[in-house]
Amino acid sequence: MNSTDLSASATLLAKADPDRFRAVMAAPRPSRAVLFPLYAANAEVARAPWASKEPMIVAMRLQWWRDVLGEIIAGGPVRRHEVATPLGAALSKEAAAVWEVAIELRLKDCEARPFEDTSELLHYLEQTGGSLLWAAALALGAPERDERSVRKIGTAQALANYFCALPELEARGKQPVPDGRPEALAELARSQLQDWPRDHLSQASRIACIAAFVAKPRLKVAAAMPERIATGKLVQPFRESLTLLKVSAFARM
Repeated sequence: MNSTDLSASATLLAKADPDRFRAVMAAPRPSRAVLFPLYAANAEVARAPWASKEPMIVAMRLQWWRDVLGEIIAGGPVRRHEVATPLGAALSKEAAAVWEVAIELRLKDCEARPFEDTSELLHYLEQTGGSLLWAAALALGAPERDERSVRKIGTAQALANYFCALPELEARGKQPVPDGRPEALAELARSQLQDWPRDHLSQASRIACIAAFVAKPRLKVAAAMPERIATGKLVQPFRESLTLLKVSAFARM
């Protein structure tokens, strides 16, 4: 992988997903060659459903990324592209297979049908955010024993990010949550905080989980003051910066 490829992924990520960009910059330097292309590719996949109102066009964009992952899984050459090429060098076959299942679920973002219940919403978040974080951990060399905990952390992170996106989703005419009452959202946030894993994770998983630094601060605000979800005021820059310092220092231990 050349520096130009990595720079392109970093530039894309900085614009599309500043939180994950900050997390990668706080991670040990060797891990950035894995995390930059993976998270840049995720940013491209996540915004695909919003790039067009035509489901067929969205499906074609998502299929393109599924084909990239298929090339990685097959062990063959990966097409030349500023993000796909370094992604091919960054992901193992196992990590690519883990993340591949999340791409199909992104088609859900195009549907008008709301989630039937909280279980369906959490399944979506686990298969997208949880799979992404576990793919990152696997690519960094995490052992299989870490999967359950890393997926839980990734799901909590995805919920925190989803809460931040609720005002925009509702403005687009979506019904993003099965029960939008403040007390129901607060309970959902509390459940993720109470279920936060306390296992001892490998260093590879700890490095991957730096990307979840926003999860606890935002979920704590959502649990205590759920009315802030509707007004888009979950982000606490100072507290989140302190959390990033703590988790990045812990990951290096």
